[in-house]
Order: sequence, then C-alpha cells, then structure tokens
Amino acid sequence: AFGGVSKSLINRHGIPSVCCSDGPSGMRLDCGVKAFSLPNGTIIGCTFNTELVKELYTCTGYEMISQRVDCLLGPGMNIHRHPLNGRNFEYFSEDPLVSGKMAAAELRGLKKQGVTGTLKHFAANNQEKKRHDVDSIVSERALREIYLKGFEIVVKEADPWTIMSSYNIVNGQRDSENKDLLTGILRDEWGFGGLVTTDWWNHAEQYLEIQAGNDVKMGCGYPERLKKDYEAGRITRDELVVSAKRVLELILKVD
Repeated sequence: AFGGVSKSLINRHGIPSVCCSDGPSGMRLDCGVKAFSLPNGTIIGCTFNTELVKELYTCTGYEMISQRVDCLLGPGMNIHRHPLNGRNFEYFSEDPLVSGKMAAAELRGLKKQGVTGTLKHFAANNQEKKRHDVDSIVSERALREIYLKGFEIVVKEADPWTIMSSYNIVNGQRDSENKDLLTGILRDEWGFGGLVTTDWWNHAEQYLEIQAGNDVKMGCGYPERLKKDYEAGRITRDELVVSAKRVLELILKVD
C-alpha cells in the first residue's frame, strides 16, 4: 500500500491508503480469500478482441472493489523478445500494437469500476536473469518503435493513472532514475499525468528517482535516508511536493 500508511497521515490528515495487488492472471490475494483465475496476458493477446477484454476487466474491477483493492499491478506490457524470458506469460505479445491495444482495453474496463491498473515494466525489461542490473542496449529507433510503442498507445488512448518503472538499466542509465524516460518522454511528450511507482525493492537512489519523475518507492521506501538527502541539499522540498501531489491525486481518483 501507499498514501496514508502512517498514523499521522491517517488520523491527522484523513488520507487513506491505496491498496495494490499483483494481477498477471487475476488478483493474487494472500489473505485466504479465493480470487478468480483469469487468462494470462499472452492468452488475452491472442484474442485480438478489445471489447471482450474490456468486459473481462470490468468484472475484475468489481472483484477488486469487493476485496478493497484499488490498484492492480498490471497489465504487464513488456515485449516477447526471447522465448526464455520467465515472465513472458504475463505479457501480451512480441507486437507493440497488440500489447498497447489490449492493455488499453484492460484499463478501460477497470476504470468503469473506479479502480485502476499499473502499466509495467517501463521500459525494455525483457529478461528476468539479473533483472536488477542488466543493461539493455537499445537503439533510439528500436526503443521508440518496439519497446516504448505499446506504452505510448495506452497513455494516449486510455489515460492510465499509474505506471511502474523497471529494475533494469537502459543504455547505461537505470530506468527509475532516468529523467529523459520518466519525464521527457512519458510526461512531456506523451502527456502522462499520473503517478509512477518503482518495482519492489529496487537498488536505485530514492532522491534520484524522485528527481527523474518516479513518485513512489515500493517495498523499500527509506524516509530517514531521504530526509538526510533533503538536509544535505541533494533534493528540494519542491521536488518532494510534486511527488506527494501525484500520490494525493491518485487517492482522490480511486477513493
């Protein structure tokens, strides 16, 4: 969860938390409650039927509400670059057009119920081995036409509220610290206005992530470390306020 996760935020300011759940094949619940098993991303991609996918995820949104889940951690949109990628089953296709259209349909279905999904993993996260540290060397053209294109389609067609940055490095720079990617392309070029979260327990510097446009560090936020960075002048109050504002805007949408 993120948002109202401390007593002061909840009691003093009345800020609720946003609850997340993994969801490559339906919600992954760890509370003993059963959840519906859904077709995985690859099977959904094979339908080529956006209306059917939208209807399916409208039902998923209803299930999320019943379990008080606000944000599904999916759809996964990475490209099927190699058959040995251990998470290909989560992703739609080797085709960015199919990936973008299917993910947009899922989000439209979820949003009909007032909940949302998190597009992941942004970007060029196409292998699992050494996924925290692998450096994906990609030409500008391949990045734009293959690995970013699906995300671009969803941003422009379905107005996503959240996107998850990835563990990996692209062309020598860690994705979650990459301002050109998270602000320059995602926000300034495509017009994304939502929240960016990290993947769980990544290795990046939190203050650099915030400066790049990454608003939430999931699983391993370090408030004391970030406070030291603020006191040392490595990050400004204004930069922190921007990220806090995006968190609050998302809470208003799903609460």
